[in-house]
Amino acid sequence: MPKLIFIERDGTRREVDAPLGLSVLEIAHKNGIDIEGACEGSLACSTCHVIVDPEWYDLLKEASDDEEDMLDLAFGLTATSRLGCQIIITEELDGLVVRLPTSTRNLLLG
Repeated sequence: MPKLIFIERDGTRREVDAPLGLSVLEIAHKNGIDIEGACEGSLACSTCHVIVDPEWYDLLKEASDDEEDMLDLAFGLTATSRLGCQIIITEELDGLVVRLPTSTRNLLLG
């Protein structure tokens, strides 16, 4: 089974199982990782914002315009920021490393 590595806000590194077809947000929730996901993955907030390790960023499917719009609302946006609800685990992403931002903004749109 693929693995996903979360770097938590305090720097703790947590490696978890990452079932194929699940999103980073779903995997975080299944493993007690502190990602809110206020809109439950419906692409209406930025509370599942994660910072993808640069070596993995180019392997991700390109962000949609809707995801880009939500990322504009994220606190601490970086060049490798993505929404966890939009990153779906594939075999190619085995070992993906994502960092949780220091804080989030809970702006639910819709």
